[in-house]
Amino acid sequence: MSALTEKVVSAYLQIFQSEPSYTILSPGRINIIGEHVDYNDGFVLPAAINKYVCFAIAESGSSSCTLVALDLDKTYAFDLTDEISPVADMWVNYILGVVAPIKKELKGFNLVFSSTIPMGSGLSSSAAVECGAAFALNTLFDLGLSKEQLAKLGQQAEHTFVGVKCGIMDQFASVFGKANQVIKLDCNTLTYDYFPADLGDYCLVLLDSKVKHTHLTSGYNTRREEVEAGLNIIKQAFPEVNTYRDCTMEHVESVKDRLGAIRYKRCSYVVKEIKRVGEAVQALASNNFEALGKLINATHEGLSADYEVSCDELDFLVAQAQNIPDVLGARMMGGGFGGCTINLLKKSAISKLEDEIQLAYKKRFGIDLEVYQVAISEGTHLYNRN
Repeated sequence: MSALTEKVVSAYLQIFQSEPSYTILSPGRINIIGEHVDYNDGFVLPAAINKYVCFAIAESGSSSCTLVALDLDKTYAFDLTDEISPVADMWVNYILGVVAPIKKELKGFNLVFSSTIPMGSGLSSSAAVECGAAFALNTLFDLGLSKEQLAKLGQQAEHTFVGVKCGIMDQFASVFGKANQVIKLDCNTLTYDYFPADLGDYCLVLLDSKVKHTHLTSGYNTRREEVEAGLNIIKQAFPEVNTYRDCTMEHVESVKDRLGAIRYKRCSYVVKEIKRVGEAVQALASNNFEALGKLINATHEGLSADYEVSCDELDFLVAQAQNIPDVLGARMMGGGFGGCTINLLKKSAISKLEDEIQLAYKKRFGIDLEVYQVAISEGTHLYNRN
């Protein structure tokens, strides 16, 4: 038993004086490329990673439910006979949002969880909580929900109880992840393919800026409004265009004046990023990591200059990494305004990357940088404690 699972199971036993029925691991995710296009009907290239939220769950024997967040040292209790609506404690809403649509199919339960996914790092700890809770309830009460339904349940919780109109990528990657494989996900149809991600002499390292600026939620929703408005303008001029995947830069350029400066930049980024995903799949398939690195660099430039979801700390980390030999590509990852950068580099360069950037980052911002080397791993699954 891992340290994380042992911690959660032991806590459950101590709190409820009984063994949990099931233990579940739900992973965070990285996205190789395809940032902010999941809600624009594009393609993305995510993968689950070996950092998890662990859940222990069993029936309570009544209609009452108790949630215990070990990392926050907080407990929340509610009853299934009562109306379920969002509450002030945001961590609770990630789970209540999952419970609400399926409440009539549930009985009371006790749930304890803890995480090794750094909060606010852009590794989708929220999706891991949502999907892990959905998986746990599906297993405990034999609801018969498919993997796709579990991912959609998590996304719905984010929309209705958390207030972030996220796309499906984070939840999909958390549920569908496979060890040593990336997922090319069509965010329009939810069709997907797995591609081997054997990086050989290369690896993926995350640099956690340890900052999360408060305009993530508002900025995220604003970007959605901007690109939706931009697409409507493009569709008016070109009826054959249904989604951004039908768009070319020629379409965008031809309505540049009608779009205005801001929407032009947003639309340009989305069109270019969707194209980069296809090119990244080809680079992975041919083990052309130099080409993949250049695409990753181009994505950061677009996210910073055109989509404007970066920040000084992330731009600094990316610039520093790109100056180190054997770092092929670096970019911000996730919603933006903080969190992690993802870096593709030779394994032999890890210590150089870590030592040089930690020192420079501390000197520039006074913040102790966290460095995570991650492996691509299995999606949300039942943990066998035997």
